[in-house]
Amino acid sequence: MLDKRKFYINGKWVSPSKPNDLEVINPSNEDAYAVISLGSKEDVDKAVHAAKIAFESWKKTSKEERLKLLEKLLEIYKKRFNEMAKAISDEMGAPMDWATDVQTGSGQAHLEDFIIRLKDFNFDEHFDSKSNNHICYEPIGVCGLITPWNWPINQIALKVVPALATGCTMILKPSEIAPISGMLFAEMIDEAGFPAGVFNLVNGDGAGVGTHISGHPDIDMVSFTGSTRAGRLISKNAAETIKRVCLELGGKGGNIVFADSYPNAVRDGIRNVMSNSGQSCDAPTRMLVEKSIYQRAVDEAVDEANKIQVDVGSKKGDHIGPVISKTQYDKIINLIESGISEGATLAAGGPDRPNGLNKGYFIKPTIFTDVTNDMRIAKEEIFGPVLSIIPFEKEEEAIKIVNDTSYGLGNYLQTENREKAHRVAKELRSGCVYINGKGADPGTPFGGYRQSGNGREGGVWGLEEYLEVKTVTGWK
Repeated sequence: MLDKRKFYINGKWVSPSKPNDLEVINPSNEDAYAVISLGSKEDVDKAVHAAKIAFESWKKTSKEERLKLLEKLLEIYKKRFNEMAKAISDEMGAPMDWATDVQTGSGQAHLEDFIIRLKDFNFDEHFDSKSNNHICYEPIGVCGLITPWNWPINQIALKVVPALATGCTMILKPSEIAPISGMLFAEMIDEAGFPAGVFNLVNGDGAGVGTHISGHPDIDMVSFTGSTRAGRLISKNAAETIKRVCLELGGKGGNIVFADSYPNAVRDGIRNVMSNSGQSCDAPTRMLVEKSIYQRAVDEAVDEANKIQVDVGSKKGDHIGPVISKTQYDKIINLIESGISEGATLAAGGPDRPNGLNKGYFIKPTIFTDVTNDMRIAKEEIFGPVLSIIPFEKEEEAIKIVNDTSYGLGNYLQTENREKAHRVAKELRSGCVYINGKGADPGTPFGGYRQSGNGREGGVWGLEEYLEVKTVTGWK
């Protein structure tokens, strides 16, 4: 078993203030494969103190100095790429191909893109040619970064890298359920030679370390990715000190499939929602299908879902792995059973375990038809491989159904009519709209409307989240 009890504080791996062990479970086999420590207020205070002291010198470093360190970090990340993929596969049960190509690959892509954006970013600019006013972009200060288990290194890169790039210092709390990838990233930070105190890592749960971070008077900003419920608590806790709070929260994405969609639109939608075992906040978990093609779409969806294999994370291949934990497994099964009890038609999958997988948190790719938007499976974020199919007749009806949610992270639409695609995309209330299966490029902004959060991650927008804007008069 891996011993990962130490925290990274002020450039050193240090023991926790008090013992509080937690076993890290491999969801593919339910076996403990690592042990970490859950931190305390004392550990957070030490990390914040180190970050506060380091900020005074780190904020004065040049863009060129920070670029050099980030480029070194990228070099190390590439060298230890396979280690990161193995860590992610072990901690969240992600199949090795997915853990390598998508999960670990996303961390590298964000690191590369932030380097590009930083090179072109101006931290000082004159207001306009007629004015003697000058605009300065300055690091906000000490940042508390709280990241999730479902996209561990993706979200770490989206928070840590822009904070480093802009001259901020930080304390990172990775998910205690999937902490090993974050600790490996801390090793890379150390190897790259970032000054002591600039980056700190303390493991812990939300109620403990997360609460101490969000309410800490010496933390200037909190960036959190996770559930909407936790986001509310963080916002309330941070309010006392009026710190900046950036939130990337839950979602309930709609996927509108028009009759004039491209031939594989339904099958691609199924693969999308089932990828990562359904554990993505912007997953298209509601498929709205125009009535004229509804039965064909249902048949294709069921056929595609039944083709998807479920297996352990250690294997290579295009199968899906388990969900992250027993708690998550029980929640998903409960929602599947609620769909059945509320009258939806179970067309594929269901609450029974996949054949031959009696150990581990495995769930069959599940599809419900005859779903109405007032059912729990259509309203609540399931965070598992479960899809609801809802028929519609007119464009306006589809838009209304998709927007009938408290969330607004990612929505999808499928049509070969470009004018219709643009019209509908503008009507959908979400931070991202994906047309015809096209993904977002690195560097584009990611974030949500309404209860899916606030702020944006990625690219220039991601850098700006960590900056204060200062107006200086009489510059000339």
